[in-house]
Amino acid sequence: MNRPKTRTVLVWIAQAILAVILIAFVGRSVYLNWAELSTQEVAFNIRPLWILSAAITVWLTYGLLIEAWRRVVTGWNQTLGYGPAMRIWCLSNLGRYLPGKIWSVAALAVLAQRTGVAGWAAAGSAVVMQVIALGTGVLVVSVSAPGVATPIALGGAFCLAVCVVVALTWEPAVNRIGRMVGPGIKLRALPVRAALSAAVVTLTGWIAYGMALWMLGRGIFGGSDLSAFLATGVFAAGYIVGLLALFAPGGVGVRELVFVALLAPVLGSGAALALSIASRLLLTATEALAALGALFVDRRKEKTVDKPA
Repeated sequence: MNRPKTRTVLVWIAQAILAVILIAFVGRSVYLNWAELSTQEVAFNIRPLWILSAAITVWLTYGLLIEAWRRVVTGWNQTLGYGPAMRIWCLSNLGRYLPGKIWSVAALAVLAQRTGVAGWAAAGSAVVMQVIALGTGVLVVSVSAPGVATPIALGGAFCLAVCVVVALTWEPAVNRIGRMVGPGIKLRALPVRAALSAAVVTLTGWIAYGMALWMLGRGIFGGSDLSAFLATGVFAAGYIVGLLALFAPGGVGVRELVFVALLAPVLGSGAALALSIASRLLLTATEALAALGALFVDRRKEKTVDKPA
């Protein structure tokens, strides 16, 4: 048998198996969250337009985060268009639902390398984006999370965010971050403009996520005491804690605990839990649909290329 043909078949089979595993994990997440949401004794007042607005806002947020990642990659003089970046980001993002925190990073690195991005830049960009997300997220939490927004906390968080950006532009600090993550991660200092622009875009993404959570609250309760300002801080706090919880795939469970703890004084424990579960459902659905959209676009592109002139 022809070796290249055999290799192609094996790659296709491996991709099919991985796709089935991912679908199973995503489907399990949706089923468990929906089952838990349906058991909540809360007065729901569903408003589909608000829920749709929340979903659209989440997709727009993905667009912002993709651009932030792309700016890190291109800051290292790598070539990566927005279209390929979108496909890579959407597909690799589903790796968060697999046990362990490395799958989404590994998938992003492999897919980026296939587009011509250097291996060190592909893997390093994922690490840098996590650092930027933590630095800017802490700033958002210090400003808007309940019980956290004090002058001291705000000043400390602002200094931390500035230090994160500066550290990513300083070679010794970047090398140290790489060693802390793992021996295989080699990072290079970013130009100041690339680091700063990626941080600003990521910060905007946190605000957009908060707006989506606020819209979702109005969509399932028909209006609530949750403000967009508070929703932004709550979402950022839950996401950061979930990201740091290495044992929880996609931060499942941990993020919801943070949501309930911060939202219960405003919404009540039942409504807070219901909103946290609904948020998880929304994010899972939007991530899955974004990945399917990326696959569809990629498939159409392949057919266009293969079609004879």
